Amino acid sequence: MTAENIQFVLGGARSGKSEFAEKLALASFAAMPTNNARLVYLATAEAFDDEMQARIDLHKARRSADWQLCDAPIDLPAMVRTHDGEDATLLVDCTSVWTTNLLINGKDIQDYRDDFIDALSTASGKIIVVASETGLGIVPDNKLSRQFRDANGRTNQAIAQIAHSVFFLVAGIAQKIKSADHLSV
Repeated sequence: MTAENIQFVLGGARSGKSEFAEKLALASFAAMPTNNARLVYLATAEAFDDEMQARIDLHKARRSADWQLCDAPIDLPAMVRTHDGEDATLLVDCTSVWTTNLLINGKDIQDYRDDFIDALSTASGKIIVVASETGLGIVPDNKLSRQFRDANGRTNQAIAQIAHSVFFLVAGIAQKIKSADHLSV
């Protein structure tokens, strides 16, 4: 089952995935027929140091005043449900950071993942989800990193399964790797 309103954007670090996803969201927002259209950025990152704050500031600087920013470091499924609607375009950036937040806060990742997939599956607005692809490298040398890599991979698979389209970014170039007419085996 795919949901026509969901687009999924994957890529490595600094691949251009967030900027590409923002362009998808802006195109969806611009195409909305209502004057009540909303453009909502659901941010999962928290600034625990200056370097992370600089990354967050870079993302904010790219966005116009059309965007409503909502922080969702843990309760992402609830935030999707709160801000969803036929007049909404939601950008979730990113589920990999969200997975990290769940892991370091001792949350049941599978329960949260299942709830997030349910929130996406029942949403009526347009949703663009961003995630890092972390499964292309070597097996990490420590348990926590392996737990993250595995949880992130499972989350990516679950989102890709229901998404209408999936894009993979490399060096700022987007490649569509799934569309509605693509059948999974």
